[in-house]
Amino acid sequence: MAPKIRAPHARVSIHCRPHASLRPGAIVRWALLALALTVGGLQAAVPAPVPAQAASHGPGPVQSPARAGAASAAAAPVRPDGASAAGARPAGAGTGAPYRLRIVGNLGALSQYAKREAPFWTQDLPRLSGGRFSASIVPFDRAGVPGIEMLRLIELGVVPLGTVLMSSLTAQYPQYTAPDLPGLNPTLADLRSAVQAFRPYLQAALRERHHFEMLAVYVYPAQVLFCQKSLSGLSDLVGRRVRVSSAAQADFIAALGGIPVYTGFGQIVASLQAGDSECAVTGTMSGNTLGLHRMTRYLYPLPITWGLSFFGANDEAWNAMPQDLRTLLLRELPKLEEAVWRDAETETAEGVACNSGAASCTRGEKGSMVVVPVSDADEARRQRLLREAVLPNWLRRCSGNCAEVWNATLGPARGIPATRGP
Repeated sequence: MAPKIRAPHARVSIHCRPHASLRPGAIVRWALLALALTVGGLQAAVPAPVPAQAASHGPGPVQSPARAGAASAAAAPVRPDGASAAGARPAGAGTGAPYRLRIVGNLGALSQYAKREAPFWTQDLPRLSGGRFSASIVPFDRAGVPGIEMLRLIELGVVPLGTVLMSSLTAQYPQYTAPDLPGLNPTLADLRSAVQAFRPYLQAALRERHHFEMLAVYVYPAQVLFCQKSLSGLSDLVGRRVRVSSAAQADFIAALGGIPVYTGFGQIVASLQAGDSECAVTGTMSGNTLGLHRMTRYLYPLPITWGLSFFGANDEAWNAMPQDLRTLLLRELPKLEEAVWRDAETETAEGVACNSGAASCTRGEKGSMVVVPVSDADEARRQRLLREAVLPNWLRRCSGNCAEVWNATLGPARGIPATRGP
């Protein structure tokens, strides 16, 4: 049973749900972070304090302090008459109180954040709302928020609105990573169909189990192989140390006879320089941004994964927003999502062009990498590895009803049934 504690200055009890993935030291750190963010807001993202008041939702069980402060952390305005923010008029409609959202976004070094996410919140939102609403945003890797804890922090209300990397959920919630399993989507069209098949389940599960209202799904360009030594195909990876970003990518590389090396995006260059890895799986354009075209010689453009993320809000923060703000976001965020997907397709091709020094390169730095054609044999091997290694290992890591989830979503879409392992 969950432990029960007495709330200060109140004759009520709070039921606390322990989280197995957080060690005691981590619990203390996030408790302190929750207090800091709830009281002071996301300081890295918001230059000045914004008055806020949590929504009132009537009688009900007392929630954790972080959850109870979610609406406040989202920066709902305070009405002069002291009424709850949930029923407040839009900021600027006679109250004079600004309504500023606080967002934690994607990786700051990539164009998705700089070109799409940040401008949407800091420029488009004020313009579309006629100045009634504004937002401050900071990428999670600059806000001191580990990507692996983002979903949990949004669930608690510590982060009111944020972007969660799907690959960061591989250990805690592998069931949510199914649509981007290595080898599943050789084209962006395949990925679109996978997300379409999986999205209803993901949206419902996040809402019911994590107090998370999913509002958009983003994608990075294709995650491909950059290698220092001569490469003619997947068979050449035997014995090579290959940078990966998730357990699922590691399954794919290990099944090829390679040696997976878990490395954060920001440490890819250092890993290659130190000789800890000889190849790296990363995005075609992000690899160019990192300068991998100067450190590696061979580019193998088979998409191993793509790199999905989803954006959403803590349900308390979402419900506390004015209705017209929610209506605006539900109308405009799908447009932002589609723009991100178009960019991923463009940047996948642009990354290959720039890394190889093609004339069509206009956005990145031209390199002189050798682009190795994907053979029919490797295409067949991709499909075999998905069925024989990646999917079975995903099911073993994924407790509960993951075979049922697969067979209700992606299995029928791809004609690949899943069976529960021993």
